[in-house]
Amino acid sequence: MWDVVWNITKEFISLAKNLLILFVLITYLINILEYLIPFDKLEKSLFVKNRFLANLSGALLGFVTPFCSCSTIPMLITMFDKKVPFQAAMTYLFTSPLLDPWILTMMAYILGWKVTIIYAVVTLIISMIIGWLLDKWGFEKYVKNVRIKGKETPQLEGSRKVDWKKAWKDTLVLLKSVYIHILIGSLVGALIKEAIPHSLLEAVSKGSQWWVIPLAAIVGVPLYIRLSTMLPVSQALIAKGLPLAPTMALLIGGAGASLPEIIMLNSLFKKQLLIAFIASVFIMATFSGYLFLLIN
Repeated sequence: MWDVVWNITKEFISLAKNLLILFVLITYLINILEYLIPFDKLEKSLFVKNRFLANLSGALLGFVTPFCSCSTIPMLITMFDKKVPFQAAMTYLFTSPLLDPWILTMMAYILGWKVTIIYAVVTLIISMIIGWLLDKWGFEKYVKNVRIKGKETPQLEGSRKVDWKKAWKDTLVLLKSVYIHILIGSLVGALIKEAIPHSLLEAVSKGSQWWVIPLAAIVGVPLYIRLSTMLPVSQALIAKGLPLAPTMALLIGGAGASLPEIIMLNSLFKKQLLIAFIASVFIMATFSGYLFLLIN
């Protein structure tokens, strides 16, 4: 009994320490780079006549803006107000919570670079395709003309003199907002790794994963799982025998459509577009899971 508790404690401390240190270092680097990124040029590229390039710019904007859901929605409203092409705005909505640079770095540390590269490429491409399809099918008409009061729209600035102290202060502010998620993920991961019987999850890998993958995506979509929480949990699940494919479906489904985000989008989207958004996240999670299954 005490051996299990001790092993859980050691695993938790080791995982939490490594992830917190990695988070601080990567976030500080990102905050410094944000002073050098020409956001004004990136914003202008959203309005180019070539819809593919505008869509790609929306995806890249999501990549370089590591916002939480509360910041993503006001930014999305601003994009609609400025008449940014609908598909570029929707692509941004999909990529922003899934392709943060520090998330990709943590994923590479936990799951390896091969998995991370496949995840990033697949997520980027599917997000752009879904954004394009929603635009082609006329879902733009389902955007409500609303504002979210009390929310300050994130300001994108670039090409400024690096403020090292402010970059560090911003790092600590972001750390305060996510450290509890990292600690919870590390604790759950340690519990799974040290307390759950290996045979329990290994049984899934011996059966048919074709039905497990969409089930994992369905379970993930309504959950409020930040990637910073889910990544250490996914490592433990894989270590205990749960295959990579359903794990990735659960990860993408949970991070791509959190409940707080869906509630906020309900004030911005009409029912048709909200359902299309949730379905798109489910499709992305399921397709990614099947792709990892085929690759493995």
